[in-house]
Amino acid sequence: MATIIPVASFDYVVFGATGDLTTRKLLPALYHRYKDGQIPPTSRIIGASRSELAVEAFRARTQDALKRFVAADDLDEATLAAFLDHLDYVAVDGAGDDGWPDLVAKLDERPDQVRPFYLATSPDLYGSICRNLAKFGLVGEKSRVVLEKPIGKDLKSARAINDAVGEVFPEEQIFRIDHYLGKETVQNLLALRFANTIFDRLWTADVIDHVQITVAETVGVEGRAGYYDTSGALRDMLQNHILQLLCLTAMESPLNLDANSVRDEKLKVLRALKPITAGDVQQVTVRGQYVQGAVDGKPVEGYLNELGHDSRTETFVACKVEVQSWRWAGVPFYLRTGKRLPQKLSEIVVQFRAAPFSIFPEESFGREPNRLVIRLQPQEGMKLEVMTKDPGPGGMRLRPTNLDISFEETFKQRYPDAYERLLMDVVRGNATLFMRRDEVEVAWAWADSLLKAWADRREPPRAYPAGSWGPTAAIALIERDGRTWHEELR
Repeated sequence: MATIIPVASFDYVVFGATGDLTTRKLLPALYHRYKDGQIPPTSRIIGASRSELAVEAFRARTQDALKRFVAADDLDEATLAAFLDHLDYVAVDGAGDDGWPDLVAKLDERPDQVRPFYLATSPDLYGSICRNLAKFGLVGEKSRVVLEKPIGKDLKSARAINDAVGEVFPEEQIFRIDHYLGKETVQNLLALRFANTIFDRLWTADVIDHVQITVAETVGVEGRAGYYDTSGALRDMLQNHILQLLCLTAMESPLNLDANSVRDEKLKVLRALKPITAGDVQQVTVRGQYVQGAVDGKPVEGYLNELGHDSRTETFVACKVEVQSWRWAGVPFYLRTGKRLPQKLSEIVVQFRAAPFSIFPEESFGREPNRLVIRLQPQEGMKLEVMTKDPGPGGMRLRPTNLDISFEETFKQRYPDAYERLLMDVVRGNATLFMRRDEVEVAWAWADSLLKAWADRREPPRAYPAGSWGPTAAIALIERDGRTWHEELR
């Protein structure tokens, strides 16, 4: 059984309390932590937004949200009622002065609480909210501020946000969240690499042929068309989620699990990424945009139809990336992400090199090099593909066999959602799974070079039918190197 360690008593203030993120992710996550006994009874969750709501109305909205986004088996009336009693609400204008005295009065009721301020708002408000927190005397030693992605849309805007927030909060009190880092499998990647000698010795260019990282979505832009069209797949997914996964895959061992030791090693990977320029962008990247097609057997419209106007924003990106270090010299990292793909899937595939020589006759099997598949979703786990003898008489026949670990099935328990873990880490002040300012800015510097290369080429994204794995050029990107995307039907 997992060990549940309660955190210190807190007042969690969530700005953007009536928004989609709070409704779908934050409140369900906090409910689960309360249900598991991790939240002390003296803690409060204080919603803050511009909407004029009575506390009872906010609790009713939360109850509806939990019934939608929490599995029925995890909801019971007594726990739900007790959790709702810990909710409060204040109408606050993040950019103005309205409502702030009311928030001050509420927090002053319990001055010794840990005070995390979660900014589930537009990044344009981060600076204003932080300045008001300082102006109204709400920043102290037990304060923390949580910033949701996107932190800017390029290096310049990211620096502006970091400067504005940094004027109020010291770096150790700023928690830039990337929920992918809170997933059980991502943390198990650290355990796999640095707690097991067998994998540590194999994690080199001598043994690994290449690495693939895929984050695929079946949905389109849904209700986020306005945001997404100013962002695109590179800013929305590649610059943050996928680069963070690349860092954890490629980083050297930190001195310890101290937050800065881990983030120092991730930063080295980001600095070692070879920039993509206009001269090589066509050979190592593919941009795509979905058109009409079918997902899960259901017809769906193309991106431009959903958007309602013409656009060159990419909904798919594939690229070949180089990490310029001794460990990874000559090992390509193939990255891809997109919307309206055939499966909802996030995985890291470490493809080992083929054996240099085989003592087995070719007709005994189709030679398959070993492969490690690390699944982040939909079912978290790890799978190592090895060659074994086919049981029974009749000679030596080989076939690939999976050594498969599904975490929930293996350990017979529900694993906390990524937000559950990260929300509690904020209360503890543990920043290991959060991004540091220099990480964000170096990642943006690399992404900016790719954005500039695309802009210099002035080529529109390639069309791909919804329900496919992206443009055919993405297949050519990897196959001209003699490799193939890992696509396993589930």
